[in-house]
Amino acid sequence: METPRFLSGKLLLAMPGIGDPRFERAVIAVCVHDENGAVGIGVGHQLVGIGVRGLLEQLGLDPGEAPDGPVLHGGPVEPGRGFVLHSEDWGGQDTIRVAGLGALTGTIDVLKAIAEGRGPSRYLVALGYAGWCEGQLDEEMTRPGWFAAEGRSEILFGTDTPDRWESSFRAEGIDPRLLDSGAGAA
Repeated sequence: METPRFLSGKLLLAMPGIGDPRFERAVIAVCVHDENGAVGIGVGHQLVGIGVRGLLEQLGLDPGEAPDGPVLHGGPVEPGRGFVLHSEDWGGQDTIRVAGLGALTGTIDVLKAIAEGRGPSRYLVALGYAGWCEGQLDEEMTRPGWFAAEGRSEILFGTDTPDRWESSFRAEGIDPRLLDSGAGAA
């Protein structure tokens, strides 16, 4: 059996014309990918009408010192569940390290720390996630639709949300304007 191509720490970029509007220009940070499946957090689309401070208030937390950054559409699975992709200078009980990208926490303690001004120095807050069962992502990667880019923390934490897709392709040496969304004819 061929060894699976594990993509933890990579950014999955949806190719033009992927065929699923939920993933148009998607940028997904793959946080876990092993023989059991994969979990990624969408970092390329902001949710409309909610910011970090509003989310904290909805959770009954005093926003305190938290800046009002965007809340991202993490993916179609469990859209009411929150995740924070963050720098490795903070860690909680359930924090996992994501090679090349930082760390991921899915418990409320990271949001409390952010509100209190003692959380990670860089972070992205998302609702929902993208998930793949055993072998599913490996199979999807054999077909057109996704491109695996290097995970670059400077793109995650230093690039505005709407620019992450294009910036990720450019960092790979690809001009996204040249990507074709349709099939050609010979």
